[in-house]
Amino acid sequence: MSANRVSRRNVLAALVVPALVAACGEDAPPAQYEPLTWNKWVRLRLKVASIDIDDSWTPVSAGRDVGFLAPTPPVEALHRMAQDRLSAAGSSGVARFSIVDASIVRARGSYDGTFVVRLAIQGTDHAQQAYAEARVSRRRSIRDDSDAGVRAELYAMVKQMMTDMNVEFEYQIRHSLGNYLLFTDAKAPPPGAVEQQNLDAPTASAPLPAPAAAPAAAAPAAPARPAAVPFSSPGPTLLAP
Repeated sequence: MSANRVSRRNVLAALVVPALVAACGEDAPPAQYEPLTWNKWVRLRLKVASIDIDDSWTPVSAGRDVGFLAPTPPVEALHRMAQDRLSAAGSSGVARFSIVDASIVRARGSYDGTFVVRLAIQGTDHAQQAYAEARVSRRRSIRDDSDAGVRAELYAMVKQMMTDMNVEFEYQIRHSLGNYLLFTDAKAPPPGAVEQQNLDAPTASAPLPAPAAAPAAAAPAAPARPAAVPFSSPGPTLLAP
């Protein structure tokens, strides 16, 4: 009787335990992913009156693009980056941010991603005055083909590509649109600030020698770079005259 009792208990455990584990798995909540934001970065303040974001991009090969399966789809991530990093601080003109490509395509054994964005400055007549374009790409091997695994891998891929894009986007703006930026943050000096210094101007440690001819009235020193007026809402921030 004792042997039969042990055998029956073992059989019962073998049937009940897997069922409980399966039930717990079905009731487990889906994994939570941290939102992708860039509001802790210094804003790029543009000399325009408004910023327009065009996120109407749609994948060319809709059957192969899997970006929509990511917890944060690429189009949403790029839109949020534009909102967090750009601000209008001028009196006229428009900065148009366009998502040119936001694709993640499933290939044989990998995900292939390409993100391209463009920022164009337009005048009051809507004519383009200047633009900057940023592009990043990345490939990631597929390690887990389950639904949860796909979401986790796509989240990691979008997050890494957006980290790359955030840096590349700022670099391209400072490189190509430096004349349309307001540099009011000490951490973000204008490009080429050293090259713009007047190397012929006298300094306290190295005064210029007196001229051999009769001294003439000294020419006035070049005016200092005008400081930007601190931003106050509402209304744009303009350079002081």
